[in-house]
Amino acid sequence: MNPYIILTDVTCDLSPEIREYFGMTDYVHGYVSISDGRDLKTVLDWSLISREDFYGCLGNRQMKVSTAPASPEEYYEYFKKYAEAGIDVLSVSISSKISSTYNVAVSAAERVSAEYPERRIHCVDSLRMSGSMGLLVMYALELQKKGATMEEVIDWLESNKLRVHQMGPIDDLIFVARRGRISMGKAIMGSFAGVKPMGDCNRDGYVTVITKAKGMKKALTATVAYAKELATNVEDQYLLIVHSNREAYAETLREKLEAELHPKKIFISDSYSASGTNIGPGMVGVYFLGDEVTEELAREREIMGRVMESVR
Repeated sequence: MNPYIILTDVTCDLSPEIREYFGMTDYVHGYVSISDGRDLKTVLDWSLISREDFYGCLGNRQMKVSTAPASPEEYYEYFKKYAEAGIDVLSVSISSKISSTYNVAVSAAERVSAEYPERRIHCVDSLRMSGSMGLLVMYALELQKKGATMEEVIDWLESNKLRVHQMGPIDDLIFVARRGRISMGKAIMGSFAGVKPMGDCNRDGYVTVITKAKGMKKALTATVAYAKELATNVEDQYLLIVHSNREAYAETLREKLEAELHPKKIFISDSYSASGTNIGPGMVGVYFLGDEVTEELAREREIMGRVMESVR
């Protein structure tokens, strides 16, 4: 079996501790631009900008923050580096419905494959983003460590990518309004009322709100109940909690999940600058494996309806 690397992009939101645990040695960076003149690489830590500074910029209505993926030439250089070393590449990218990253990776793979025909470079469109893609990468890395071939890992990813669910609240409605997702009036009223929108990711990877809870306590209780309903064989699963500057809520959610679901292990990670720019401050969510996501989240909405009845 030829050696291969699992190379994902920076939107996976996997912390240094998680990357070390699963043996993730490299990833593809992107870029973040802040209207105060800073242009930085997007990385999976807070070494270039602190969490407080970054989310403070997002929360400042006078600031504009935007991101860009690695360029086609940069992807080419990533792939070429491994091809020259005799290593095949399994690239896992953020959903092609959300970002151009997957198409950039495919183009670069074609260039490198033409120059190194003896090497295999395969690109997987995860159809997920942030922690939902990160969870897939965690399992892929574990399979690799157990001796799975690149083809076996590809097959697992393609068979399981639509099984990743997420659930959790977001409490910064003003940011949501600034991104055009709701009106500012609704955001202000919802904030006063303590409303917390809660969503799962659809088949394209976009997070879709399927319910709203009043208060964080009820929102976290509903999150755990939803995961308990949807997760399959949860005692054998890794769960991943990702938060955007809500560390205390993430710890509370972990305690509740451990007490109710008893999974194999729970990891907590930040949403770093690449994903955090679009997610915004105030999110905490858990990612887990269940049955395949249904069209229009029909089954998921039904389950959440029952959950919300039970936590009233």
